[in-house]
Amino acid sequence: MPKKKVAKRKPARKPTRKRKVEAVPKAYGSVTPALAIRDAADAIAFYEKAFGAKELSRLPGPDGKLMHAEVKIGDSIVMLGEEAPEMGAPSPQTLKGSPVSLMLYVKDVDAVFARAVAAGAKPVMPPADMFWGDRYGAVTDPFGHRWSIATHKADLTPRQMQKGMEEWMTSMGGKPG
Repeated sequence: MPKKKVAKRKPARKPTRKRKVEAVPKAYGSVTPALAIRDAADAIAFYEKAFGAKELSRLPGPDGKLMHAEVKIGDSIVMLGEEAPEMGAPSPQTLKGSPVSLMLYVKDVDAVFARAVAAGAKPVMPPADMFWGDRYGAVTDPFGHRWSIATHKADLTPRQMQKGMEEWMTSMGGKPG
């Protein structure tokens, strides 16, 4: 009598381990700015020219306007997309200004300030040595966002900064607080 063939059992599959997903993705900080911009595609070109930004991603919507994009400036990611007032994302032009300023630390504030102005930013405050230890200046980009640009020059104690602020206020005709 011929032997019956017995079907071999497949070995049990090892359970696949789920990779742990980080709550904050590695490339991002805990706070990542997200800008609503009129003409977001043009803003990317400006940020590349003015601040040396590198485009990381771009997601155009059905109408061709950018729904979402990301650029990296220095070691930081900035998200941006086309303004959508109907979705609660107006641009500074729609708001007639912005109460928000982005702080950009760089190696040479004077060079970056000049490059930003040459690229089309409006000077708000030319770079100057400030009482808190930074050489600091500010511009408004062509899309209405204010950028504070600084090079850190000195580590000061809170007492030194307080004294410096009082001297600065006195020099401006104000009374120290």
